[in-house]
Amino acid sequence: MSKDYTIACYYFPNYHIDPRNEAAHGPGWTEWELITRAEPRFPGHRQPRVPAWGYEDESDPKAMARKIAAAADHGIDIFLFDWYHYEDGPFLERGLDKGFLGAPNNGRMKFALMWANHNWVDIHPAKISATIRTAPLLYPGAVSRQSFDAIADLVIERYFKHPSYWLIDGCPYFSIYELHTLIEGLGGVEATADAMASFRARVKAAGFPDLHLNDVAWDLAILPGETAVKDPQRLLKTLGFDSITSYVWIHHVRMPTFPETPYAEVMAGAVAHWERTIQTFDLPYFPNVTMGWDSSPRTVQSDVFIDAGYPFTPTLSGNIPSAFREALAQAKAFLDARTSVPKILTINAWNEWTEGSYLEPDTVHGMGYLEAIRDVFGA
Repeated sequence: MSKDYTIACYYFPNYHIDPRNEAAHGPGWTEWELITRAEPRFPGHRQPRVPAWGYEDESDPKAMARKIAAAADHGIDIFLFDWYHYEDGPFLERGLDKGFLGAPNNGRMKFALMWANHNWVDIHPAKISATIRTAPLLYPGAVSRQSFDAIADLVIERYFKHPSYWLIDGCPYFSIYELHTLIEGLGGVEATADAMASFRARVKAAGFPDLHLNDVAWDLAILPGETAVKDPQRLLKTLGFDSITSYVWIHHVRMPTFPETPYAEVMAGAVAHWERTIQTFDLPYFPNVTMGWDSSPRTVQSDVFIDAGYPFTPTLSGNIPSAFREALAQAKAFLDARTSVPKILTINAWNEWTEGSYLEPDTVHGMGYLEAIRDVFGA
């Protein structure tokens, strides 16, 4: 990248029609349906959130081209696509495969994969009697070695070799969300280490110097149903990871007050987490800034809204663009203080609309969150 900092923003691709979603929810369903049906759940609660660009189909290259232009114009270098591939095949891939890769301006920024290898459960929407802990399982996240090898070959050929794929020192960046799920499917730590070594060998055989393997190392289970990995430092070394990062603040910082916890309070906890992480791990750590949190659109709107587990969780209040800008400034200071690792920041998220964390313009703040990135890190 031409500038001193690399800004990588998570992209959640559930805003296009997918056959699995149609089978579960009916013809034409996308997660926009949850956004349009969202209601205020407590006094002062701002719902529904309305996208300024309308309810776009992200698999349309023209729609994606506008996203790419806005992101690049405001200093975002990479879309980190939440990428889903299960034992029985892909899910939600058309936003990337048809949208981003089909966009005429995709050379303006890079993309990379964050393999979201978690269980996919039926919480779209969730009843209070069946939150993520007890919701029906639709697609198990664990995969066999045979499927893992097929996935490795697929990502090398379809994505790593694309001219817009993000490389760190020539090595394609590949991030994994859930280590315990990966290990479960592959049959233990030793078997997983062997699979990772094979993945590296395949990448090198394809002409790259190596693979840059990143772990989304959240170390505190905030959302029920997500289990923290024991002794992650030893595990990461055994599996050969090259770096770690985070996905969202609330994996590491509790929201103690319901229905709202102040953004500034959670931001302070996130900054403290960054410092703890670099004291705990000896791998390069790429900090995360989160724009907001409100998963209430994923709940049945007629159910009582109480603190009952994801998606019935507290929301973040006060996350206006100026507060987000302050979080970015603190992340910049953290990066500037560490001269031995790349200055890479991850952001949650470009479009997690149903979790209340998005940079895309809405009808209240417009381009304010994108302008905050540009103001702090440059365009």
